[in-house]
Amino acid sequence: MRRFKNFLNGKRVDSTSPPPYLLGFRSSKLFILSTICVAVFTDIFLYGIIVPVLPFALSERAGVAESSVQSWIAVLLAVYGAALLVCSPFAGWYADRSSSRRVPLLIGLLMLAGATVLLCLARSVALLVLGRLLQGFSAAIVWTVGQALLVDTVGQKEIGETLGYVSLSMSIGILLAPLLGGIVYNGAGYYAVYYIAFGLIALDICLRLGLIEKKIARQWEVDYVEYSRPTSDDGRINEQKKIEKAGESTQPAQDGSDPSSLDEKPIPSDPSQILSTSEEERQARSPPPVSSRLSRYPPVLTLLKSRRLLTALWGIMIQGALMTAFDSVLPLFVQETFGWDSIGAGLVFLAIFIPSFLSPLIGWASDRYGPRWLTVAGFLFAIPFWILLRLVTHNSLGQKVTLNVLLALIGVALALVMPPLMAEITYVVEAKEKETPGRYGSQGAYAQAYGLFVMAFAAGTLIGPIWAGYVRNEAGWGTMTWSLGLLSLAGALPCVIWTGGLITRNNAKTGDERAIGGPIAPNRANVDVV
Repeated sequence: MRRFKNFLNGKRVDSTSPPPYLLGFRSSKLFILSTICVAVFTDIFLYGIIVPVLPFALSERAGVAESSVQSWIAVLLAVYGAALLVCSPFAGWYADRSSSRRVPLLIGLLMLAGATVLLCLARSVALLVLGRLLQGFSAAIVWTVGQALLVDTVGQKEIGETLGYVSLSMSIGILLAPLLGGIVYNGAGYYAVYYIAFGLIALDICLRLGLIEKKIARQWEVDYVEYSRPTSDDGRINEQKKIEKAGESTQPAQDGSDPSSLDEKPIPSDPSQILSTSEEERQARSPPPVSSRLSRYPPVLTLLKSRRLLTALWGIMIQGALMTAFDSVLPLFVQETFGWDSIGAGLVFLAIFIPSFLSPLIGWASDRYGPRWLTVAGFLFAIPFWILLRLVTHNSLGQKVTLNVLLALIGVALALVMPPLMAEITYVVEAKEKETPGRYGSQGAYAQAYGLFVMAFAAGTLIGPIWAGYVRNEAGWGTMTWSLGLLSLAGALPCVIWTGGLITRNNAKTGDERAIGGPIAPNRANVDVV
């Protein structure tokens, strides 16, 4: 049992264990990023693949009356969001206290497999609801732990671009899943839709079992960036260099030469001098103790005191609502207005999906220029196109073109928002750490912060389908579209003030400055902006 636990955690079985096969590649940024992107894509893909199938499957398999189909679609989509909302804070808390990020990822995978089996075989509404709940629990674990693992891997300087790929995976899953679900269901039937799901789960299993965290890879002192395994001679040479540097670094430069030129410095003859100097350096570099007042509070509470974080969570909730609002209304709208079948109901999501390929580029721009204006531009850019959707009212070629153009422009706006806000969460955690070093312990609080992110996004996925479905049923398509435009405006207003730091302060130019909300100064005043 102990060996099995060590295998799951990626730890050595004993002190003489050789490095795992392909350790350098399995612990590389590329492999870890690919694994997390596939995990997020798989979870969200299985969320969305049954969207165009539900209107047909509910009536044919679960015996739901046609008049109740719209209501049950909204309920099944909202149940997923409710599970995300409840589970994500606990997933973040557990991940920050777990010795390995990989174990929670595997637990989430098992839950996802069980949910998929339930949804595949369900012939009642109760089983469909249970399957959606398990899907939501799985997604909460994967998103929370996965994004924290990425921060552990790449740090804050590249986090915007890195999370841009995660946002791309999320967008592709949300928008491509209904497309493929409709096509496969229409061409090959109900079970064929789930064959795709099981294939993705199999791929996900292979990647998650293969992943090795960088902190685990360091046990073998391997240069995992270079994808190569060192020889035993290399290991001895590296160890000798470390011993030499440990002694040489204790001698200050006497002649004004570069302190980094260690080879020219003599080693002290007295070993006690090395030990005492090393101890002084260790104490000088160690963070100051955390005050007892702050350490009594859970990390989640101290994070929620940040106005920057609350603003990011608000924007993410609005973004989640806007991204999922179409899921409960668009398939039925095009079916009723244009007479499209499940293929058409899936293909219409393609217009929103294509702009999501801009997400990595937007993440790069966020790393370079900051998150504020990209986020605000995305929310404001979408407003007129949400309102103009009310002009689509009847079946004609012009109306079909208008619908797809407006959906594509909304897709561009949605792509501008998510990567900057995801990076902003990392900046806030960094700012809290700079304010009081060591306040979150050795494990940090990234998983809990991204647990709040998932919680906010889940609240959006809970609000969006119900909002859109209810307003369309009660007041019509036109009212629904302009109400979503107002929702987008509500997302922009707080972000223009607080995202990236208080707007009245000078703009930050680097990742370190964005972490504290403004240019680095000799004093600590900038930290107060969080």
